[in-house]
Parts: sequence; structure tokens; C-alpha cells
Amino acid sequence: MPSAPNFKMGDKIATRKAYGLALAKVGQCCDRVIALDGDTKNSTFSELFKKEHPDRFIECYIAEQNMVSIAVGCTTRDRTVAFASAFATFFTRAFDHIRMAAISESNINLCGSHCGVSIGEDGASQMGLEDLTMFRVVPNATVFYPSDAVSTEKAVELAANTKGICFIRTSRPENAVIYNNNEEFKIGHAKVVHQSKDDQVTVIGAGVTLHEALAAADQLKKEKINIRIIDLFTIKPLDKQTILESAKATKGRIITVEDHYYEGGFGEAVAAAMVGEPGITVKSLAVSGVPRSGKPAELLKMFCIDKDAIVKAVKNIV
Repeated sequence: MPSAPNFKMGDKIATRKAYGLALAKVGQCCDRVIALDGDTKNSTFSELFKKEHPDRFIECYIAEQNMVSIAVGCTTRDRTVAFASAFATFFTRAFDHIRMAAISESNINLCGSHCGVSIGEDGASQMGLEDLTMFRVVPNATVFYPSDAVSTEKAVELAANTKGICFIRTSRPENAVIYNNNEEFKIGHAKVVHQSKDDQVTVIGAGVTLHEALAAADQLKKEKINIRIIDLFTIKPLDKQTILESAKATKGRIITVEDHYYEGGFGEAVAAAMVGEPGITVKSLAVSGVPRSGKPAELLKMFCIDKDAIVKAVKNIV
């Protein structure tokens, strides 16, 4: 990047917009960076790249399979550094192309916005709830799930410099910036964002659920219950060491909370990583069943992945 991130702590910005800003920025320092989109550029914010670098933007329209294939072709023999974006759920129709890209050892970067029920009124057809499952199974893929603007910019920078398939999962809601601009991020390294010596449970979140966990921590503290909170940053590879160390410091209790279906989400990834570790229990909160249109806060509450659900789960374990 030509400069460090430039965000103010506490300001609210959607990670999807931070992606667009970061994409335009990385395009400034390397004329080999290109962007592709599936007719969603005003929602994924890849339009910010198009505005600055119109000659390096490819509009692929509603043809995600073709978009992935174009990206693979553009990156052949390292000709370009390609970022292709669409709603996270729309990549499911391009899974075969993504799979073949991985088998071909292609270096492409994909960004899926509008993940989870937190997109709200757009409804179930637009909600990415299977994307983590899909990209976790892709061989040698790196799966980023940033939780604020700073970590999103860092994810874009890391993806641009990482071989293989990279997927960045971005959210629609505006959430507060929680990291300093000079915070260092690494692939496979999670962040402990809230802790004390008296923590009784480790809560693991990402994206919107991390902010719900932080709100739950404030509520629980009033009742003299302390929790440790982990921001995974990358779902694959997973930071097993940080998770295990935090679990051991909190009596072996882990709660995962995610805006994704139970099957194949990071709750299962955490549970799999903890298999065989004595004294560790994992409780998962995730989306069950087909959602519907509604306000984001209503849907988070309906599927028990909001701050109140976290508070209840912590109290049940304690």
C-alpha cells in the first residue's frame, strides 16, 4: 500500500465500503492490479476502483462463472493481480470454476459482500450463508473475514500478495473501527480484542458478530461476568494456538457466534481444531433455517446471534 490505513477509531464504516477504498488504493501502487465485478459494483464498492482506474475495471454483469474464469485468464503467468467481487451468495453458482481455479494453482482474489442475515431487508436470496463452507473446502485457499475498516484494508493488501485463491468476506452494516491504523495483521493470526485476568468464557466472533460480542461484554461486565473476545481475522488458516490459549485461560469454555449457517462455518472449524484437547467445550451460535427479509437487528435476534443471545449463552455456561 502507498500509505497506512487512515480511519478514526469509533467511526462507523461498512467493511464492504472499506474494501472498495482499499481496492482503489492498492491500484494506485501497482498498475497490474485489476478489478472485476458481477453487476454489483455500487454494492460491493468496487466502483471506487473503477472511478480511479477505469481502464483496469472489467464489468462482467450477472455472470459470476464467467467472471471467475476471466479473472483466472487475466492472472495467468502473473500478468495481473485480479480482484473479482459480487455478493457472497452469488459465488455459489461459480463453485466449479473456483474449484478448477484452485486445481490450476491460479492466483485470484474474490470478495463476497452482503454476507449473512445482517444484510436485512434484501431477503434470503441475497444472504451469503454458505460461502464460508464453500471457500473453506477449496484447497490452499485463504479466507479473510475482517471486522472493521482497518482489518479490511489489511486483508486486501495481504490478499494481493498471497498466492492461491483468496476470499474476503465483507458485510453490509456499518460497524465501528476498533483497530488503530498501525495495527499489524498476519494470515493465520487472530486478535484478542477484549480480555481481563478474570475472564470466564472465550467468545469468538467475526464481522458483525464480533461487535455483538463486544456489546455483550459491556452488558455482562455490569453483572460481574467477564469474557474474553477473539477476532479470528482469517477463518482459513485458523489460529489454533490463540484459541487454545484463551480457552485454557477461561476454564476451557468457548462460544462461537457467526452470521452463517452452522454447517461449514467457523464454529465447526473451531470445534474441529479443539478435538482431542482435554477439558475444552465449544458451544456454537449460528443461523438455523431459511431466513427472511427484515431489519438487521431483528434478524440477528431471531436467529440468536445478537448480543442478548451471547449474554444468555455465557450465563448458561457459567
